[in-house]
Amino acid sequence: MGDFEAGTVPADLGADSGADPAEATGGLRIDLLGPVRARRGGAPLDVGPVRRQAVLAALVLRTETLVTHQQLLDDVWGTEPPGTGRRVLPSYVYPLRKALDVPGARPAESLIRGEHGGYRFVPGRTRTDLAHLAEQAVGARRAKAAGELATALDHCTRALRLFRGEPLPGLPGPFADTERQRLVQQRRTLHEQRVECLVLLGRYTDALDDLMAAPTAEPYDEPLAALRMRALYGSGRQAEALTAYQETRDRLLGELGVEPGEELRRVHQGVLRRDDLLLLGQAARQRAAGSAPGQPPARRNELPGDTACLVGREVELALLTAPVPDGAVSVAAVDGTAGVGKTALVVRAAWMLRDQYPDGCLFVDLHAHSAAHESLRPQRALHRLLRAVKGADGDLPDDLDELVTAWRVATSSLRLLLVVDDARSAEQVRTLLPAGPGSRMLVASRQRLSGLDADLRLTAEPLSTVEAVTLLTHLLGEARAEREPEAAHELARRCGGLPLALRITGARLQNRPSWTLAHLVDRMSDDARRLGELRADDRSVEAAFRMSYDQLAPELRRVFRALGLSPTAGFDPLTPAVMLGRSREDTEDLLERLVDASLLQQPRPGRYRLHDLVRDHTRRLAAAAPEEAAADRAAVLHLYTAAGRIASDWGPEGFPTGPDVSGSPFPHWLDAAAWLDAAGGELVDVVAYAAAGEHDLACWIAESMVDHLVRQGRFHECRAALQVALRCADVAADRRMPSSLRNCMAIADIYQGRFRQGHAWSADALRLARRQGDLREQARAIAGLGATERAMGRTAEAVAHLSEVVELAARLGDDWLAGMSNCNLGAIFDQQGRHEEALAYYATSLAFAEKIGRPRMISKTLGFAAEAHLALGRHVEARSLLRRAADLAREVADLQLLAVSLSLLGAAEHGQGDLRLAVALHHEALATLTEHTSTPLEAEVRRRLGNTYAAAGRGAEARQQFHIAHALTGAEERRCPSSESVNDPSTR
Repeated sequence: MGDFEAGTVPADLGADSGADPAEATGGLRIDLLGPVRARRGGAPLDVGPVRRQAVLAALVLRTETLVTHQQLLDDVWGTEPPGTGRRVLPSYVYPLRKALDVPGARPAESLIRGEHGGYRFVPGRTRTDLAHLAEQAVGARRAKAAGELATALDHCTRALRLFRGEPLPGLPGPFADTERQRLVQQRRTLHEQRVECLVLLGRYTDALDDLMAAPTAEPYDEPLAALRMRALYGSGRQAEALTAYQETRDRLLGELGVEPGEELRRVHQGVLRRDDLLLLGQAARQRAAGSAPGQPPARRNELPGDTACLVGREVELALLTAPVPDGAVSVAAVDGTAGVGKTALVVRAAWMLRDQYPDGCLFVDLHAHSAAHESLRPQRALHRLLRAVKGADGDLPDDLDELVTAWRVATSSLRLLLVVDDARSAEQVRTLLPAGPGSRMLVASRQRLSGLDADLRLTAEPLSTVEAVTLLTHLLGEARAEREPEAAHELARRCGGLPLALRITGARLQNRPSWTLAHLVDRMSDDARRLGELRADDRSVEAAFRMSYDQLAPELRRVFRALGLSPTAGFDPLTPAVMLGRSREDTEDLLERLVDASLLQQPRPGRYRLHDLVRDHTRRLAAAAPEEAAADRAAVLHLYTAAGRIASDWGPEGFPTGPDVSGSPFPHWLDAAAWLDAAGGELVDVVAYAAAGEHDLACWIAESMVDHLVRQGRFHECRAALQVALRCADVAADRRMPSSLRNCMAIADIYQGRFRQGHAWSADALRLARRQGDLREQARAIAGLGATERAMGRTAEAVAHLSEVVELAARLGDDWLAGMSNCNLGAIFDQQGRHEEALAYYATSLAFAEKIGRPRMISKTLGFAAEAHLALGRHVEARSLLRRAADLAREVADLQLLAVSLSLLGAAEHGQGDLRLAVALHHEALATLTEHTSTPLEAEVRRRLGNTYAAAGRGAEARQQFHIAHALTGAEERRCPSSESVNDPSTR
């Protein structure tokens, strides 16, 4: 079938133009099911040309999800990215924000939020036709499953009316192409569902009219051919239905060389046998019951009532209800954590499938995690099932093997649907398998039943925030939820997307009409109190978790309690391993068993995380064993301290106080750095976690992370961690911390080119260090003063301070400080044109760097020495040094240092006359820059590129680079007037 045009939807069931109440109240609506458009209060908004629309579509179609810069470039530009890389994106995002955001909206209130590494579309009260489409599609499926065919037809009609032609027409990029195809397919599916509803309602003429109105661009569409046959048969035109089958079969054989699929053949057989029930549904059989003798008795249906609102399970339902082979018993297993909605999911799927199982739909709850019932033994379960299919107790054996045999005999000729809820083991389930060909079993369990031969395995995940808000809105009513949209969003977030938590929250608010949503948010704002609020009568989220915990083996309970003391939401096996005193391998095996028990999530191999509410529960369990918890907490915080100190270029010897890290599990600094990298943006959380009671450890961890964070350009995280630690420094037992943390703040500012602020921090650190008589921190503070004074043009003061540091470093045996101070002194002589003297200082600095053996420090010093050679016209010498510097920067993945090395290498190639290679190297340098990069550095790279373009006679491109560099420099001077220099050893 080809694309189904909006105009083919009849108007007999009422129009739905897709208008939204938000528009009437001045709200924003974004439509993608046709030409991209946005309206506020009905007034159109300018969303720009098609590429800008493509950026908007890529964000809206991933609502509430962080879309990285690289994803956006791949989505919109595909294999032909712009030359400026990710730096082109703000020029697309800014006009979208200007068009879509309410006037005066702050960045934190924008619909398009800029975050670390990308953008996120946060809709708030914005409505989209995609959301409306999803609501109508879900409504159609729910109504059809409940047998409400007229309502399902209405939903399908309304959904189809939302399409205004081809979705996303003309939008460039592979993502738009993929989504366009997906939406076109969804429209086809809705059309099929609408036609099937017409058939099941007995409106055969209307069904045929609908089929005739659809384009015929795809002549091999078997589902539509089957529907046409059913509609013809319902109209009393059996011969035409058979002819339609033969035409389709001839076309498939002649043009594709394949026979019709199983479903079309089944419909064909139904037409031949005049099987009204198969072709026309339950209503046809009920109508014929009065005149058709010998009708079988009503089949048994033991399914529990269907949930009124099941949100966010469309993909799972499609998989669970997909056709299965007729000749075998099909098994689908659904696992997931307590309260995630496994039972509701399999019961909904069972109701959708019930018409396919003429011999009955059975349900058995094994009560594996039930406080109110003893776990159901296999013998009792089989007794119950045999009574259901045989209609009487009879003489049933008690022996399990005999019962299994009796069950297989009783079901061998039946086509049954069996739902097994709350199973504990695969062995339990295997005894219950029916034997009849075409039967199907749906199993729900908190355990991953790896020993069960299942055709399909699904893990029910918590709902997304948008889906959770939808469920909460259904429970509370739109009027109440929409009065407090922010509070509703926060409640959904605090419930962690867990349907049980959301339903308890809804029940509490229903029973407390005087409560506002914000009031309950406030009551749940404390993590320690949140679980206590998620209780209503006999339903409790914590009780559900506790039942899972109580059934764990003792060693698994121990590791589960330890996980609650991890300072980060995500972790690898090493984190609990140090708390448990076990090997990493043994701990990983235990974690995998917790994953199988649905108590632990595994977002990717080797990384684990606890659901927020499960984490609250583990912390309560840990608090019940305070001595064990204190030891676990200390162990994990010492692990982070060791990782930071070993990964730092300062080395463990650069931290004179605090714990001994010589026995850490990191054999090399690269291992420690990789482990910290895996923690992503959660390192600030570690410091905050320590600050809750371990003041010294909070300070030591923040101090140790500085080098790791600043060399990646993560200045905001670095400052946030240090600010948390500074609040602990005054009460910490380690009196070095007040001055050391201020020195660390100075380092972060120097790296970012904020020299005036860095100078102030260094001066304050020096004052405190002198008060304490701490010579090492005095030396580092004086080094910070010298570095910032050099950058601000206060050369005489810088030389005096740096020379003093060289002497102090020698007395202290601090090779890192000696090397960096010599490098800074060399940079001063370089700026004065005294390049040979500068090279002497660089040689001394390089000797210290080689002694320490850290690639970053070596690479920095090589870069400065190369600059001196460039100034002397020694391009060959400079090129050799810079190639090594670039290799070392790549080795440690220091993008800022790599950009410096590549750009200087481009200058060396320029000097050698290879302008084409020079341009390529400058562009490679620009491509390595991130949003965290020092602005002066980017300006310097662009100036060098402009010089190379000018030398190559490419004047327009040169002027463009000079213009960008000037704009960057101006912006930086307005932001921080003291940022005069990029060539600072401390910033590279």
